[in-house]
Amino acid sequence: MAAHGENNDELRLFQTGEHPCGYWPERQARDLVLDPQDERLGALYPMALTWGFRRSGDLVYRPHCESCRACVPVRIPVDRFNPDRSQRRCLAHNADLQCRILPAERTDEQFALYQRYLTHRHAKGGMDEHGPHEFDQFLIGSWSHGRFMEIRTPGVAGKRGQLLAVAVTDVTDLGLSAVYTFFDPEQEKRSLGTFGILQQIAWAQRNGLPHLYLGYWIDGHRKMDYKRRFHPLEYFDGKRWVQGEQDLGSTLP
Repeated sequence: MAAHGENNDELRLFQTGEHPCGYWPERQARDLVLDPQDERLGALYPMALTWGFRRSGDLVYRPHCESCRACVPVRIPVDRFNPDRSQRRCLAHNADLQCRILPAERTDEQFALYQRYLTHRHAKGGMDEHGPHEFDQFLIGSWSHGRFMEIRTPGVAGKRGQLLAVAVTDVTDLGLSAVYTFFDPEQEKRSLGTFGILQQIAWAQRNGLPHLYLGYWIDGHRKMDYKRRFHPLEYFDGKRWVQGEQDLGSTLP
């Protein structure tokens, strides 16, 4: 399969074979993938975000299942974002935390937190067996646009505070993309996933970037439901980005 970029250069796309769906284990899934061997992949990636694609390591993909359209690309237009009461409480509750943006380079401390998170959230799902190589392969890749946003408690006596979360974020001229966030499972009351997105929104606003891409929202999936709490939210209908209603599911064709 081929498509054309802005300069009418041919882009090669491949459809994967069927594989178990990462969201609904009883279903089979397929993906549409930009040619992993294309030397322009890093340069094409920002545009691919606007087409509803996402990055996992070096793969730039979009779900392309024959009988299912549950995965809906969503993004936040950050200049129009207004936190709701729950999100304002989250910001207030975490006002003591410090955020620092770093190069996408694994540290032992980050990897230890990643392992604790996977053991708690994805036990016996395969990801909990990830080692350092899988960490780098999944979150960084070879042409990464990524940064690691560390979220810590305040430091004491010249020492860094406790690492509570890492938000892996891709930085492009067309916006930020929230790739993956992992956090201390013992800090559930802090709502660190929500806090990470709020900090990424603020990051995009500071840098004059128009959007924060959140990946895919899935109606009825409890792990994806949080995304529609960010308003306004836009979704990609396959041709263009459209602003959704508060109940995003009611807007879908």
